Amino acid sequence: MSAAEAAEGIGDTERNGLLEPLRSFRRIVIALSGGPDSTALAWLAMRWRAALDGNGPQLLAATVDHRLRPDSTGEAEAVGRWCARMGLPHHILSWQGEKPACGIQEAARAARYGLLLAFARAEGADALAVAHTLDDQAETVLFRLSRGSGLSGLAAMRKLAMREDIALLRPLLDVPKARLLASLEGAGVPFVQDPSNADPRFSRVRLRALAPQLAAEGLDARRLCRFAARMARADAALESAVDEAARQMHEVAHEGGTALQMSLDAFMALPDEIALRLLGRAMSRMGHEGPVELGKLEDLAEALLTRLRAAPDGKAAPFSRTLAGAQLVTKRGNMWIFSAPPRRKGTIPPKSPLI
Repeated sequence: MSAAEAAEGIGDTERNGLLEPLRSFRRIVIALSGGPDSTALAWLAMRWRAALDGNGPQLLAATVDHRLRPDSTGEAEAVGRWCARMGLPHHILSWQGEKPACGIQEAARAARYGLLLAFARAEGADALAVAHTLDDQAETVLFRLSRGSGLSGLAAMRKLAMREDIALLRPLLDVPKARLLASLEGAGVPFVQDPSNADPRFSRVRLRALAPQLAAEGLDARRLCRFAARMARADAALESAVDEAARQMHEVAHEGGTALQMSLDAFMALPDEIALRLLGRAMSRMGHEGPVELGKLEDLAEALLTRLRAAPDGKAAPFSRTLAGAQLVTKRGNMWIFSAPPRRKGTIPPKSPLI
């Protein structure tokens, strides 16, 4: 007996409850690959909207053709024909240009979200719905654990997240994949399988293969997702504390631009995790070289706090460090963070005007 045969499909009442949060939006793009999860989302959403007698949000679907396999364009067109039968407006978005030789799944994911979000904006949509499931959430937790993610990363995916002006919705995040398969098979709804989902070259596929062994030890998908929910709850509490600490950090003018300034005594009084997160926020805001890496941020925070705590009577020698295009400087009992001068190959960045 297959997992889908053993699982129970999603009934109308449960479907309505899962998709009720979508009613808050006016126009929603459904990310539709043609695979079982996204097909189930589109099928359930269309049935849900029909039950509302047209009072729900407008729905349209978009399929990203990554052009990584010879059959991808034909599959995207087949998805379009299915949408036409369903009465669901459909668009194909193609990933153009050269593809990277390594890290292809990460690059494809970034390209996919970029195309989908740009399409949503162009269509005047206020939300993008994706079909991540309970199993995907569990895999994300394992994937991030294996890469040394911090607490925020281990909170994994959220049912609602904002991508600038577009809401990213995951209404099926609590639903096992097997139940979506059972729903489709019970209704005779066709779908395709992406062969890359079984390719052991990819980390997520290898982690997926470990799922039965982990479940036998008690670490099944539901327990991993509960862990993620607890991490999300703790993360939210910590972020609230950082919000409070951020009120002690002031924006000031300095020679050449804006800086963020904070008393070193106030910074040292913060718990280490709050100090780390506050520092990360400030470096991200003032930097210009992309996201701040957690490991490098931890090294910076440890070096700074070690210097400050070792100084007699709090009189530490001036400290200066650059990270992700932001510069941190301490002097005369205060800490400043500002945008660092752009680097040029073979040159040493000039000193801060505050030193």
